[in-house]
Amino acid sequence: MNRYLRNRIYISTADQKKIKNYSLLIAGSGIGSNIAECALRTGFEKICVVDGDLIEDSNLNRQNYTETQIGTPKAEALYDRLKSINSRAEISFMNRFITRDQMPEVAKFKAAINALDFQDEIPVVFDQLCLKNGLPVVHPYNLGWGSMVTVLTPDSPPLTSIGKTENLNELEVVEYAASYRRFWQKPERWLEEILSQYKLENSDLPPPQLAIGSWYAAAMCTHLLVKMATGKFYKKFPEFYLCSLFSEEVLQDTAFL
Repeated sequence: MNRYLRNRIYISTADQKKIKNYSLLIAGSGIGSNIAECALRTGFEKICVVDGDLIEDSNLNRQNYTETQIGTPKAEALYDRLKSINSRAEISFMNRFITRDQMPEVAKFKAAINALDFQDEIPVVFDQLCLKNGLPVVHPYNLGWGSMVTVLTPDSPPLTSIGKTENLNELEVVEYAASYRRFWQKPERWLEEILSQYKLENSDLPPPQLAIGSWYAAAMCTHLLVKMATGKFYKKFPEFYLCSLFSEEVLQDTAFL
């Protein structure tokens, strides 16, 4: 039986072929690990993962790894996982961090997922390289109970256009999305509460994230990649996609935990 038989109706046979040959570069295999598996199971069979990090116990609440893999390279572990799902797929990995001096050859890919940590300017430099070579760049964000995804293209503004500081970070991007919804009188009150509480925490703590947000992002990114591969419309930055099952009505009567 055809592996993608149950994709029918949702994805045509012609589009399934386009997806199969649409090559993806995944920079960062934290949330990128969830995206990679969702994309592979949907039919993307040309995937390269780049990451120099090792798996830690604190990753296991949301990333696509197991206890037995703690201490091993993320990129290699994800490669093994993907090949165990589809041994015929063209999966590759680079077990190294992306730096100014070690950028991947982006020109041979059709699209990139920027799942790098915003600890320095490297995510922005990676965006610039991809866009210069004509690749759309998908940016996923884990929002705990939901997720946000935006897409940069060569003809869209750069993500840095919203920056308030020299080095853009995830918090600024999420604050941008929250203020955008607030401006259009569609506030995400659950998200506003999360941002408020996070700002009160010790600044050395990493942002809070849940497995729910990772898989939301994986689903949203994969849907967008299908649209790209098949030539369908998708929103580009400064527009974005934000998804959660939370509603304002629920939060008016329920204390947020």
